[in-house]
Formats: sequence, structure tokens, C-alpha cells
Amino acid sequence: MDNLVITMDNSTILLAVLPLIIIALGLDIYALVDLYNRDPSQVKGGNKWTWLLIILLINTIGPILYLVVGRTEGNGY
Repeated sequence: MDNLVITMDNSTILLAVLPLIIIALGLDIYALVDLYNRDPSQVKGGNKWTWLLIILLINTIGPILYLVVGRTEGNGY
């Protein structure tokens, strides 16, 4: 059986990864704006600094955690 070799140049890799980068940045921006506009009483634990670090340091999962678990009632706007 012949080995199948797939070659990809840098532009192909960039085109494949670019949508994921855009989605991750969009999630980060949305979560950060929401966190900024919320009162500390509307954030689990009441500590916005902790959630800021989670959003920034845990890529992709951090903003999702904040949006699903970190917010309480009310909206940030």
C-alpha cells in the first residue's frame, strides 16, 4: 500500500485556521465587553478580576465558562 502524502503550504494552513481564530477573538471580545458592563453583583463570586483572568488566560474555554457559568441574572447592557 502506498503512503499518501498530503502537502499543505502556509496559505492553505492559514485559510484553514483563520475562521477558528476569528471565532475565538469574537468570543473573547464579547465576554470582555459583557463582563465590563456588568455590576459585580451580577457576576458569580462577585469578583470581576477573577473572571477577567479566566477569560484572558484560558483561551476559548475561558469565555465560554464565563458566559455559561459566570453570569447571574440581568444583562450586561
